[in-house]
Amino acid sequence: MALTEDDVRAIAAYATIALDDAELADMTAYLNDAVGMLEPILAYAGEDVEPTFHPIGDLSNVMRSDAADADRALPTDVALANAASSREGQFRVPSILGGGE
Repeated sequence: MALTEDDVRAIAAYATIALDDAELADMTAYLNDAVGMLEPILAYAGEDVEPTFHPIGDLSNVMRSDAADADRALPTDVALANAASSREGQFRVPSILGGGE
């Protein structure tokens, strides 16, 4: 399936890319070459092949729950023991955005 200059013009407009006539012709040829390189993949696309949407398949949420581990949690006073400065149970660091104390 070859892309026409109208197709490329619509893609460029969607991507808010300004193309003059020469660039439009070059981009049309370039995109058609790119699509042509993908043609061999179609040889593997048979009626009995399910589309793959993720390389791992039925991936589910693999992240741990967002809960404190009581066995590994560090008490606040121990965590702040070597801090250069702390206030109200928090590390106190110099402001990097300005406007701070």
